[in-house]
Amino acid sequence: MMETLEESELCFPQLNSSCWKQKRPHTETVLIYIVLSSISLLTATLNLLVIISISHFKQLHTPTNLLLLSLAVSDFFVGLLNSFQILLLDGCWFLSDLMCALFSVLNFIVTSASVGTMVLISVDRYLAICSPLHYSTQITVRGVTICTCLCWVCSVLYNSLIMKDHLKQPGRYNSCSGECVVVINHIAGVADLILTFIGPVTVIIVLYMRVFVVAVSQARAMRSHITAVTLQRSGKVTAKKSEMKAARTLGVVVVVFLTCLCPYYIHSFVGQNTLFGVTSVPLENWLFYFNSCLNPAVYAFCYPWFLKSMKLIVTFKVLQPDSCDANIL
Repeated sequence: MMETLEESELCFPQLNSSCWKQKRPHTETVLIYIVLSSISLLTATLNLLVIISISHFKQLHTPTNLLLLSLAVSDFFVGLLNSFQILLLDGCWFLSDLMCALFSVLNFIVTSASVGTMVLISVDRYLAICSPLHYSTQITVRGVTICTCLCWVCSVLYNSLIMKDHLKQPGRYNSCSGECVVVINHIAGVADLILTFIGPVTVIIVLYMRVFVVAVSQARAMRSHITAVTLQRSGKVTAKKSEMKAARTLGVVVVVFLTCLCPYYIHSFVGQNTLFGVTSVPLENWLFYFNSCLNPAVYAFCYPWFLKSMKLIVTFKVLQPDSCDANIL
């Protein structure tokens, strides 16, 4: 009886080096599976709707929306990876060590791409609000497409570089069979902290503080007829109301993003080495992952075009001829 009980608690009962399964009460396990599965499914579904909307409808092919498309792609992959990771909540990794390394690299890539896209969104809003006269010439669909592609390429190259040892020798830091652990040395961890957290967050905060100051000053000017006339005579140009609304909406996205991002990085870089365990994901990581579900929810409340396009998608009207030319703005 003792032998049967012991075997049931091992990831690989036939191996002496097997890891032990994490034992939880049945009710707690079911509840965790339901909550995390719902979040992952909702994250993938909502972001897939954003991807289809922006990709399909020509009216949505704007520089700002292309950045939202990039963010939705990274959030979509977060949802997929998390749905895969939920199956491993008992603490056992049943796939190969190479799959563990690839899984971790993909996780780091989409995380870095999300941060990079947020920086691009902040730059876009900064130019739209602080330099509205030159915005249409400075920010083009082609330019944003190139910047977005470079962001993803740099994310792939950068994370492949810091994870090259794990790709060459997968499972080198596993203490037992059935474990999936990735360790980044102190130097690489500090560099990653600066490049993917401190630097981008500083840029985002500085740019949005500038946007906030300019937006407040323009709002005050609009309330005063005399001031508005003076601004027109002096040749100054204020941002459009649509740009101001977009800035507020994306400002909410950025604030939510930073709120979920900070605990993730603080926890990840608290020690000498950065240890990332796929089979044991802390609350801070799930908070960061949950941000990927919140972004499309913000769009649904703030962007009427998202609700209109979502209705056309779920009713399969997007399959009709010339549906890409539909007026949804």
